[in-house]
Amino acid sequence: MKFILLSLSCLCLFASSTRAAPDLPNLIVILADDLGWSDVGCYGNTYNETPHMDRLAREGMRFTQFYAGPVCSPTRANLQSGQDQARFGITQHIPGHKRPFAKLADPVVPLQLPLEVETYAERLRTSGYATGYIGKWHLGGEGHLPQHQGWETVTEAKGHTQPPEVTGTGKEQRTAEFMTDKAIRFIEANKERPFVLQVSHYAVHIPLTTTPELEKKYRAKKPMEGYPSNPLYAGLLEELDQSVGRIVQAVDQAGLGEKTLILFLSDNGGLEHEQNGTVVTSNKPLNGEKGTLYEGGIRVPAIARWTGRVPAGTECHTPAITIDVYPTLTELGAVQGRANQPQDGVSLAALLRDPKATIARDTLYWHLPHYHHSTPASAIRHGDMKLIQFYETDTVELYDLNDDLGETKNLAKEQPENAQKLKAALAEWRLKVNARMPVPNPEYDPAHASELAGKLGGKKREKKIKE
Repeated sequence: MKFILLSLSCLCLFASSTRAAPDLPNLIVILADDLGWSDVGCYGNTYNETPHMDRLAREGMRFTQFYAGPVCSPTRANLQSGQDQARFGITQHIPGHKRPFAKLADPVVPLQLPLEVETYAERLRTSGYATGYIGKWHLGGEGHLPQHQGWETVTEAKGHTQPPEVTGTGKEQRTAEFMTDKAIRFIEANKERPFVLQVSHYAVHIPLTTTPELEKKYRAKKPMEGYPSNPLYAGLLEELDQSVGRIVQAVDQAGLGEKTLILFLSDNGGLEHEQNGTVVTSNKPLNGEKGTLYEGGIRVPAIARWTGRVPAGTECHTPAITIDVYPTLTELGAVQGRANQPQDGVSLAALLRDPKATIARDTLYWHLPHYHHSTPASAIRHGDMKLIQFYETDTVELYDLNDDLGETKNLAKEQPENAQKLKAALAEWRLKVNARMPVPNPEYDPAHASELAGKLGGKKREKKIKE
């Protein structure tokens, strides 16, 4: 009897999906790695050349206040789950790194996204969607890969070059090109049914490399005033831009432009400096970089195109965040019912139709209880006011982003009541999501506080081991 009921249930689900399929949009998420808000042409950059991203913005909507997590795994976790990454403890890149003699001991980072999380791919499959994941995952290893989280067609790829044994062509291939070839094949194979595709690039992550031709091109180009104008960075970004262009072209050539939402995002703000001090890019006029909770670490470029649905050449100034992608895609994909898990994001479907529409949220939160390019901290944005709480010193900084985009004027002393109100709201939110906190470190050593585990000098390390 159980088998009969299950068979009937599956048959009804299949029939429902088949009926709905012609009206369901295709959904494509293109995720850049470490791409900063100020790196793209349509965001004001005149050194880097991003004609395909710029065209995407002309044909769609550019978000001016879109946010992500401060580093990659947290953003990837909230994209897949629609939940704040603090719920899982994935508040640093997996597996994170340790500063054994820092003032605070930060929480241990789990090594994977829990399998019980129902991803947006799993939810969309209930509406009859084909699902494809190409590129960087960074949410767990064996047993916790994309194919274990609802993604049917999967090609993982890291680094900027793929070896011959991976490409299958007998020669190396640049990763952005390799991934794009896979994405185009997926689009062609599924053009007769609704599909969701996530293309997660490794560009523009360090170490920076590009093709000899692109490096030569940008070394010969006049730098942009006030911007590092790194030829390797610009060349790698152009490779990413070419990928965007080819994916859009594949959609249009298949006659799917009016049926396909293409959403381009970055997983966090730009990395301004490598650990050795090498300058990579700049997020100015924003303050900070990847691994911080200043705007330069969490505000990212975001562009949406859906021909005939998303108004062309528009800008959306409403604050949004990567957690919102999940409810947006599941709403557009006509997923029935709610997932049996918390939902921290809100659907942006109304904004995609009208950039001046309102959404039912006025507050955003971030939790970074780790040492990255800053000390452990949390942040809250309510309206235009943003507060950052630093745990080493138990101090706060308060900024009015409407008047001070670069976060240059700390208003905490001028507006103590406002600061206290936001600090209390942030504490309440941390309890709600069960955020893991740093604690005093009994091994604290000011002289070596900034050193990473495994990098400590010989005598000092021997002394600590003996103790």
